[in-house]
Amino acid sequence: MRRTEYPVRMMCRCLKVSPGGYYAWKKRQPSPRAVANQALLQRIREIHELSDGSFGAPRMWEELNFEEIPCSRNRVARLMRQEGLRGVPVRRRRGGSRKKRRPPGIEDLLMREFNADRKNQKWVIDITEILTGEGKLYVATVQDLCTKRVPGWSMSRRQTRDLALQAVLMALLQCDEGDEVILHSDQGSQFTSGDYQRLLQRHKVTCSMGAVGTCADNAAAESFFALLKRDRIHRRRYATRAEARRDVFDYIERFHNPRMQRRLIRQARKEAGLTQPSTEMG
Repeated sequence: MRRTEYPVRMMCRCLKVSPGGYYAWKKRQPSPRAVANQALLQRIREIHELSDGSFGAPRMWEELNFEEIPCSRNRVARLMRQEGLRGVPVRRRRGGSRKKRRPPGIEDLLMREFNADRKNQKWVIDITEILTGEGKLYVATVQDLCTKRVPGWSMSRRQTRDLALQAVLMALLQCDEGDEVILHSDQGSQFTSGDYQRLLQRHKVTCSMGAVGTCADNAAAESFFALLKRDRIHRRRYATRAEARRDVFDYIERFHNPRMQRRLIRQARKEAGLTQPSTEMG
């Protein structure tokens, strides 16, 4: 960096290195490890930009693992630290308590088993709010526990039963005839309403509800909202509800759902033996 200011031999003498050693170092080709690190770092930059800068080392390593790129979590963390790439930390919050409002005959059918063997077997639904310069925007989402995609969602300035109904109807449009779906929720008034219960009965969807005031009973839905807020909502200031709507739509349909779809395709190819599992390198 100082070659234009001082002679090379003078700097070598001050640094107590031989000029021959300096010129040999200049001509030396990068090691295979350095080349591999540069290729890995390039992909890390691309994923980090695609996630809008929200992925830290754990989620970055998880994404690389799904892409079958050989690397260890420590290696990813080291490269991200050297490059100055950081994720968005999780925000902690405390919840309140509510009175029991579960309709008669409705039980918790999931019992915190947030996995499914097939598509359209188990869904979870929940509602969250986003602050904007015009007031609150409420978002309802339906998530499939097998694919992790969000097949149904709706947004409104008011937290009414119609918000939940529209999200469920959108998800039902993507169902096949004969699918026996369990739709799990908390005991919010939108989900205990007569209109909501009649909609599920009309479409032969089995209703499931968690216990009172226990967010862990609907942890999958809470987890999706936590990612949405960490990756997008808490990093923005929305002047209008329309601006927030566009960003939520972009997150669900451009980022989250396509990403989950790519994971399903990779998993299916691996199970079919079309790809070889990668060997982790340290």
